[in-house]
Amino acid sequence: MDPAVLRDDMVASLEHETKALVRSDDVSQALRTVPRHEFVPADADRGAYLDQSFDHRGTRVLSPSTVAKLLEALDVEDDDSVLVVGAGVGYTPAVLAAMVGERNVHAVDITRTVVYDARRNLESAGYGGVFVDCRDGADGLPEYAPFDRILVEAAAVEPPRALVEQLASDGRLVMPLGGREQRLAAVERETPNDVEGSSDVGVAPDARVVERFGSVAFAPLLVEGEQSGAIERNRTAREDREYAERHAQTRRGWEHEWIDWDGR
Repeated sequence: MDPAVLRDDMVASLEHETKALVRSDDVSQALRTVPRHEFVPADADRGAYLDQSFDHRGTRVLSPSTVAKLLEALDVEDDDSVLVVGAGVGYTPAVLAAMVGERNVHAVDITRTVVYDARRNLESAGYGGVFVDCRDGADGLPEYAPFDRILVEAAAVEPPRALVEQLASDGRLVMPLGGREQRLAAVERETPNDVEGSSDVGVAPDARVVERFGSVAFAPLLVEGEQSGAIERNRTAREDREYAERHAQTRRGWEHEWIDWDGR
């Protein structure tokens, strides 16, 4: 079947669901334009336009409904400069490029192989002008700041300070906030001068949550050493294992010579 027809069906289902995940014309048109089959694993090609996600090289190809939720929350406008933290396979940056133009979209990912895949997918889909680089997402992309919009496709307890500082004065950052329980949130900059009576000129801005969009479940924002292909990807798993190994080597009560079992 014609991919364009499949895309129309996919978006129509997202527009008419109970929660109406696609509400704006811009998001609807962009999702109908970008060939999602260019971004899914080859063996999942038939399911490219179903509302499902895929695993690929240690990253997650987000489902169309999740992408729609993120983009509706991001609320981009024409010619906005956008940073995507967590380039993944490149699908979300491509949809954003269809909305604001390729040259206005920048994406970073901490995993080098994922960056290569994203670049290749974007080129194949006709969005080769999107800038994709290998960076620690928490550091953002200061050379191209400020950004009107920043989208983080990974969770953290609070927004990374560097990303907040890279927002334009009227910018908006959208990301999942929380640990095990996460909620998608929109964040804006708040400087001390925004507070009545403050005179701390030049102090770095803080994040202010301005809107929440319900529960989500995203992988945590990775740091150096945790990316796919690194020696250890998950520091929590590593620390748990190291603790277990140390604990296994400790002496039990019956092994301690100072315990006088016969005298008790």
